[in-house]
Amino acid sequence: MDTAIEREVRAAAQTVYQFAARVENWPSILPHYRWVHVLEVSSADRRTVAMAARRDVVGRVGIPVRWVAVQTLYPNEPRIEFVHIGGITRGMHVAWTFDNLPNGRLLVRIRHVFEPRWPVPPGLVRLIVGDYFVNGVARRTLRRICELAEGQS
Repeated sequence: MDTAIEREVRAAAQTVYQFAARVENWPSILPHYRWVHVLEVSSADRRTVAMAARRDVVGRVGIPVRWVAVQTLYPNEPRIEFVHIGGITRGMHVAWTFDNLPNGRLLVRIRHVFEPRWPVPPGLVRLIVGDYFVNGVARRTLRRICELAEGQS
């Protein structure tokens, strides 16, 4: 499964990057995040985090999801990467990228790459894991972080 969502925003890359990089703040700025715990700090740019969110179904009723990931920050690019090391999505690679566009806007993209060793057809993994769960949560995350960044620009 290789899936990506993106959004154009009127904000500086570093502004969006700061909101996205500080995952420990996500539960206070993202209503669909239940909690984030920093489990280990390996360096200033690398840490292990446990995260829990909710994939909304109807209103505020949703399906809880959680995982453990190693977050690596690349502030000079900017770029943020996650490798899931715990949970049902163990092995998933996630990358946040920030590209300046000629129209003066910023393109923020979240890409998820996941190849589980489950006895499930890849198309079904993409549909259920990728499109429904992963992109369902990521789309809300990206929308809200971009709104907050635009509000500061």
